Amino acid sequence: MQKQHTFKLKNKPKIVGSYTIVGPKEGRGNFGEYFDYVMKNDCFGEDTFEKAERKMMETAVTGVIQKAKLQPKNIDIMIAGDLLNQIVSSSYAARAFQFSFLGVYGACSTMAESLAVGSVLVDSKYCKNVVCCTGSHFSTAERQFRFPLELGNQRPPTSQWTVTGAGACVLSLEGVGPRISMVTFGRVVDWGVKDVNNMGGAMAPAVRETLLSHFQNTKTTPEDYDLILTGDLGKLGSEILIDLMDDEGVTLGVNYGDCGQMYFKREQKTLCGASGAGCCATVFNSYIIRKMLEGQYKKVLFLPTGALLSSTSTQQGDSIPCVCHAIVIEMD
Repeated sequence: MQKQHTFKLKNKPKIVGSYTIVGPKEGRGNFGEYFDYVMKNDCFGEDTFEKAERKMMETAVTGVIQKAKLQPKNIDIMIAGDLLNQIVSSSYAARAFQFSFLGVYGACSTMAESLAVGSVLVDSKYCKNVVCCTGSHFSTAERQFRFPLELGNQRPPTSQWTVTGAGACVLSLEGVGPRISMVTFGRVVDWGVKDVNNMGGAMAPAVRETLLSHFQNTKTTPEDYDLILTGDLGKLGSEILIDLMDDEGVTLGVNYGDCGQMYFKREQKTLCGASGAGCCATVFNSYIIRKMLEGQYKKVLFLPTGALLSSTSTQQGDSIPCVCHAIVIEMD
């Protein structure tokens, strides 16, 4: 196994504000009471789903700056990404603001990537306040990666439901909030899965690599964390991960959970659960931050996952390369 890099942050940047906005289906899910804003419909007052997605991200950025009790002039840089080609939702949303913009792409792991890069910038004191934002939309993702909804294609049992939602947070050395103490940058892992409707099976090996590397680098075990939370492996992917870790002699116990598996209620019929860049972004910036502030969790290992495929690579029969980054969040 190739050793991956873990950075221990000396100043431990704080998450001083968080904000989430989701669609109506997501609002009826298991985390509905924790979201800041639930849209009445997926169009969000726009004439296309793509415009609705960029409006969600713009709303999330505006909302988190207000919740952090800051002004746009206090923000040094916005780090954001999404699932659409050329991350247009993030780029177009950034037009509404005067601060610097850094676009990142890690598919559904983008929240971790933005947090990792933003934490390093704040920890080094090159930036004072950084906004990290990620989002996705069910209808735009379906149109780009699979089939237009109008075709009415049947969804196979291994598929997941892309979350319509955006999550954002502000990182700073000043203020009150959970601290980011370590980040582990993952490497690309490809075990040959080609089924675009089995994201969990494709991404689980990448989580395995990052988890093993993180435990090795930090000399920690699963028992050292109140919660180990993966991105959007869903029901099948999280079961595969548990088996893969068991093979390595590492047991993921009751403190392990997956955003995708937990997101929706059974009666919402999302098969293996939720996915999308907005999946772990909205869970993290609502439920997890809230529970840390309330004292339920003191140390969380956050591991969003990303399937780095494109519609072009899928049509050419390529397998799916995946990545997973790890973020350690602690509450004093």
